[in-house]
Amino acid sequence: MRKILVVEDEKKIAEVIKAYLEREGFLVTTTESGTEALKLAESIEPDLVVLDLMLPDLSGEEVCATLRRRSDVPIIMVTARSAEEERIKGLDIGADDYMAKPFSPRELVARIKSILRRTHSDKEFLAEKISFNNDKLVIDVSRHEVRVDEKIVSLTPHEFTLLLTLSRHPGRVYSRYELINRVQGYDYEGYERTIDAHIKNLRQKIEDQPKKPQYIKTVFGVGYRFEDH
Repeated sequence: MRKILVVEDEKKIAEVIKAYLEREGFLVTTTESGTEALKLAESIEPDLVVLDLMLPDLSGEEVCATLRRRSDVPIIMVTARSAEEERIKGLDIGADDYMAKPFSPRELVARIKSILRRTHSDKEFLAEKISFNNDKLVIDVSRHEVRVDEKIVSLTPHEFTLLLTLSRHPGRVYSRYELINRVQGYDYEGYERTIDAHIKNLRQKIEDQPKKPQYIKTVFGVGYRFEDH
């Protein structure tokens, strides 16, 4: 059974999320505390975390940043803040997705399934390594690892899928619409900014000079392409 950690201080919302997820066969653990969430993440090793930003002790941003330093567990942020800048901020610190309250529990379940399906399928690829720039950048598909200068770089599931998608077809230009559907499986308002945030994070991790990228190039007015060196 896939394990989901729900971090939500509104009891009724937590109960609804838990009920919908358990109905779909997930094993659900809930907490209203950010501090407790970090302890639970270490002990139960969830397959995905649903994280509210407004918590009574730690902020959701703090919890997300700490989780991301420790692992690549998928994180869906949930919050009453609906401003676009808030959504982008959440993605910038490592969240994989963002839902604004009020939201449909069915949509949340669908997004969770979509993320877990892609995360699982990524790990199911045949043993394979893709390398660029005289092995300076190595993508080990079977291990779900990326190395830069022989050092492992920690990527989120969305970042790994995005890099893999682009690097499998060097030179091909992908529109933002294509990438959002490859990475997140659906489109929604603000999707262009979502992909831009993921690209920014990815460049910070794999490029020597993120502002002058050698691998992931911007095709203005269209999207992005990967350069094979």
